Amino acid sequence: MRWREVEEGAPEFAEKVRQLFDTRKHKTLATLRRDGSPRISGIEVEFRDGEVWLGMMGDSLKAADVLRDPRLAVHGPTEDPPEPDQSSWPGEAKLSGRAVEDGGASEGAVPEGARSFRVDIEEVVLTRLGDPADHLVIESWHPGRGLERRTRR
Repeated sequence: MRWREVEEGAPEFAEKVRQLFDTRKHKTLATLRRDGSPRISGIEVEFRDGEVWLGMMGDSLKAADVLRDPRLAVHGPTEDPPEPDQSSWPGEAKLSGRAVEDGGASEGAVPEGARSFRVDIEEVVLTRLGDPADHLVIESWHPGRGLERRTRR
């Protein structure tokens, strides 16, 4: 699924997720190492033309990971819930899917030595505190199911 499908199917949800991702430059990327164990790396994410894009140094371990096994997860930057009104916390956002190498065709060029990946999205999640702040509100988007909401105490 492409990001534009989330935007079209649940525009308010997509906007909240994008705002959370855009609060800071650096996000956290989870990939799988050759032996199957997880690797956590810093990453920058760009929402452009209805897609989610990742750029990596061509010889980086994270690029080697997604070229070998494209499954990944990206967690947006987070803040602690504010005191005293924790229910005003905007929450945290994450997405998971598969990396598809682009090679720069969509943007015209990728800097020498770099790699560009589009993310085929399999899940987008927004977690926040409810009002009152005694429970979590978890909204998620999945292809074929659309937007779902659940709470957890």
